[in-house]
Amino acid sequence: MNDPNCIFCKIARGLIPAKKIYDDDDVMAFHDIRPQAPVHFLIVPKAHIASLYDAQPPHQAALGKMLLIAGGLAREAGATDGFRTIVNNGRVGHQEVYHVHMHVLGGPDPLGPMLSRRN
Repeated sequence: MNDPNCIFCKIARGLIPAKKIYDDDDVMAFHDIRPQAPVHFLIVPKAHIASLYDAQPPHQAALGKMLLIAGGLAREAGATDGFRTIVNNGRVGHQEVYHVHMHVLGGPDPLGPMLSRRN
């Protein structure tokens, strides 16, 4: 919550509205504004961590909590037969918002392969 220009920090401070599905002192989860699957939400630490390259030992609890709550939130949102988690990092990883966030995607139908196989 400490970068005044970061959209996720602004959501955490209540300056920008979001359809939240989880919120505590460490992390929040909210629906993606451009969903790519029937279930698509983000889990975000409230501390501003630009990418996993910048994660430090004090961030361990919040980053671990993101993984721990993903399954329950996915199930509650309707992804009852599986889901995918994605954390993009840096330019090559197609990170669009430089604040660590985990996409959780799922739905009633399989999502398909994540990456093409290379020969």
